Amino acid sequence: MNNQSPQQYQQYPQPPSFQNDEIDLKELFMALWKGKLTIILCTLIFAVGAVAYALTAQEWWSSKAKIMFPQIHDFSEYQEQVNQYQPIFDIYQYDGTVLVSESLDSLVDPEALFQNFISAYNSSNNKKNFLDESAEFQAFKAQLDTGKKEATRKLYSEWFNKITATASDKTANSAYNISLQATTKESSYTLLNEYINSVKTVVFNDALNNLQAMVNGQRNELRQQKTILETQAKTRLAVEIERSKYALDIAKAAEVNKPIQNMGSNELFAIELGSRALDAKIKALKSVRNLTVIEPRLQQIDAKLEMLKNMKIDRNIKFQTFRYLENVEQPFSRDKPKHALIVVLGTLLGGMLGVAIVLVRFAFRKEDAELKAKS
Repeated sequence: MNNQSPQQYQQYPQPPSFQNDEIDLKELFMALWKGKLTIILCTLIFAVGAVAYALTAQEWWSSKAKIMFPQIHDFSEYQEQVNQYQPIFDIYQYDGTVLVSESLDSLVDPEALFQNFISAYNSSNNKKNFLDESAEFQAFKAQLDTGKKEATRKLYSEWFNKITATASDKTANSAYNISLQATTKESSYTLLNEYINSVKTVVFNDALNNLQAMVNGQRNELRQQKTILETQAKTRLAVEIERSKYALDIAKAAEVNKPIQNMGSNELFAIELGSRALDAKIKALKSVRNLTVIEPRLQQIDAKLEMLKNMKIDRNIKFQTFRYLENVEQPFSRDKPKHALIVVLGTLLGGMLGVAIVLVRFAFRKEDAELKAKS
């Protein structure tokens, strides 16, 4: 039997109660359940908005192709045009040997021709010229305020980024992926083909213009060489006539009328020919009209200039500076907008916003209840 008095019982501290800021999961789920209409309503509003945006947003489609540097048969006609001028650049020596010039090699290098196409494809000037002729781009441009140059520049920049040529990898002989983005799959396909043809025309003209510039430069160089050699030949001829005249006067004074063989060949004025022969020599020198007699190299230059007169660059040839690994095809799917993704993200955002609204309201109500309980 326990005879201890109540005062003898030891008073033990009570366990601390839960803090007010701790979350009661059951209470939280109940608050979410009560606010389910708010969550559903926000989700539906955002879902409908996402669907409306997905259906009305501007569509963009990209047509693509893969290209590589050309093979010989792709530009054989151009190579023939270049090769016909090769003798003009070669150097023909007196012993009959020919020093083949490499000046024209860069014009028919497949990789160089291909890089010319890629550079032209990515050229902002070529893109601008093409877009200025595009009805689709002009429709976008017409929507802008023509007085705002910054908006126009921004529009051009955005469309420049829709026309791209990028290497497939980082290797030296990499293929390139070319693409063009437009508002429909049909227009992207058509515009890409049109832009490729536009660039091919630019590269075609550049290649022939480069050849023409090389030929013109060589023609001018040959003309300059001819002028120099002719001047040198005339000077040599005049000096020889003058020297022969002095020799004639000396021969007459020495009464050397016929050729003699007992004089040295190192004399400044050679009189060993005799006065009669020297007189004939002077007459012959004065009658010289063809300077190739004095300077044989003039004959080679004249032959090259004559060849240039009879040769012309044929601008009706056909060639291209790339080859297709994958032809241009219409796209199977749009780039943007991604309808399903937009609807899913919009629905999730609406649901998250609805949950956030319910939780905020719950937190404020709980705080108000605790304040009332304390008071």
